[in-house]
Amino acid sequence: MQLIEPSLEFESSFAQFYEDFAANDEINSDYYLEGVLNFNAYIQCLKDEAKGINLVEDYVQCSHFWLVDANKNIYGAIRVRHNIDTELLALEAGHIGYDIAPAYRGKGYGTLMLKKALLKAQAIGLAKALVVADEDNTASRKVIEANGGQLESVVFGKVYPNPLARYWIECD
Repeated sequence: MQLIEPSLEFESSFAQFYEDFAANDEINSDYYLEGVLNFNAYIQCLKDEAKGINLVEDYVQCSHFWLVDANKNIYGAIRVRHNIDTELLALEAGHIGYDIAPAYRGKGYGTLMLKKALLKAQAIGLAKALVVADEDNTASRKVIEANGGQLESVVFGKVYPNPLARYWIECD
């Protein structure tokens, strides 16, 4: 398993990744819909975000990665934001956000993906990363804690008005 930057060669794998979300996790599938509507533009957008160019208002430079196997199956997607200099990111989203495809949940891939992403965060200069999960998302909280996450607080979001568990993780 490796963490790779999104690439055009994964178009069919991404379509399967999206279909898994569409069938089993509709709420999060919208985040990936653009990738099936126009894969080339989607990949270019992710590459631009990683370079900090053509950013949508209130977005920050953000590197995107996919956890893939030797057969080019995409198990998950993870985003590493280079800073959290907006109110939303500082309170509700943090430096790192991730999704494991529904078919691969509960098998340790989230823990592995976050571990690998922390090395990417360190490489861009982060000493520690804020990672946020819904307070009632036990699986995500276990992933964060398995990677050394220390609970800072539980807050109520403004954009996502539900209890959010905020964790800090050392990137080294």
